[in-house]
Formats: sequence, C-alpha cells, structure tokens
Amino acid sequence: MTDVFDRAQALEERERDAAILRHRNRHADPRPNTKGRVCVDCGERIPSKRLAAHPHATRCIDDARRHEDRMKHFKKDHT
Repeated sequence: MTDVFDRAQALEERERDAAILRHRNRHADPRPNTKGRVCVDCGERIPSKRLAAHPHATRCIDDARRHEDRMKHFKKDHT
C-alpha cells in the first residue's frame, strides 16, 4: 500500500511543479513563439521549432513523450 501512496505523492509533486512552470510561462511572455518558454518538467527552453509546430506546448519533445508514456501506464494501472 505504501507504494501506491509514494506514487501518488510523486505524481502530485510533478503536477504541482508543472502548474508553477505553466503559470510562469503564461505570465512571463504571452507570445507563443518566444524563446523564453521552458519545459514544465525539465526547465529547459522549448525549441522554437517545437513551439512553431505546437504553439501551446508546455513540454519539450522528450518530456512530452515521457509524459504520454506515464499517462498510458497510469491509466492502464487504474482501469
């Protein structure tokens, strides 16, 4: 049971950190193609090519893929 609580706490921490970075991104510069946008997971700048393709991206491509994989496993574990 402890494992479930640890995973839930880790998920909550990631989501909180992501929300803080989204807030910073939103209020730092509202233009979608600015170079100042950072990934909500790793904190690195999101490449301008990614922002051109996905103007509202909040994650770099590597972290976006990892997030999708986590969500697939999370949904699989909870269905």
